[in-house]
Parts: sequence; structure tokens; C-alpha cells
Amino acid sequence: METNEIKNLETIKRLTASCLSTLKPVEDKSEIYTAEIRVYDYYELASVIRNLLKLCIVALDQDGAEVPITIKNQVIDVGLILGIALQLFPIDEFELLNEISILFPAVSKNEDENIIKK
Repeated sequence: METNEIKNLETIKRLTASCLSTLKPVEDKSEIYTAEIRVYDYYELASVIRNLLKLCIVALDQDGAEVPITIKNQVIDVGLILGIALQLFPIDEFELLNEISILFPAVSKNEDENIIKK
């Protein structure tokens, strides 16, 4: 391999070690990962679950578009749901993709076809 390619591979290895952080491999099973959400306590976890369920109820009943009246607190805390989504958003992985795109700038279609023919 050329020196530049070796440097690029070393850079990718270093970046993947530091940027691939959203998914963590499960130690006792192969090819299974976990994603972590952080909550303050069981009450907040319960709130997250209840709000996800209420949001699903509304999404399923598009005509009625409301939480059933048998549910005491009908308000859906969309901010809480979005906060969980932000925790799961793989920003570090996008940083890795950005760095890779800098290391390997997009080639034109003609160059790409020549590479494939080789």
C-alpha cells in the first residue's frame, strides 16, 4: 500500500475507536448492540415510556387523534420524547463520516468507473 493509504487507514482506525460510541456490543451475544438512554430516576423512565405509548396511541388513531379519556394525564410531553431521540442520535458517528469524506473526497463518475474496471 502507498504511504498515504496507510496513513488514511490508521486515521480511520483512530477515528472509529473514538467516534463509534452510540452502540455498545453486548458481551454475551454476538452481533447484538445496546444503545443507552440516561434518565434521572424510575419516575422519569416511567414518564418516557408513558409518553411514548400515548404518542403511539395518537399515531394509530389518526381520525380521533387524542389519548383516550380513561388515561388520567392525557398531555403528551413531546419535549421528553425528543430529548430521548437526541440522546440516541449518533452524532459521533456522523463526525466519523465527515472525517472519512475529507480523507476520501468523492471521485467523479468517470474516475469511479475506471477504478471498477481495474
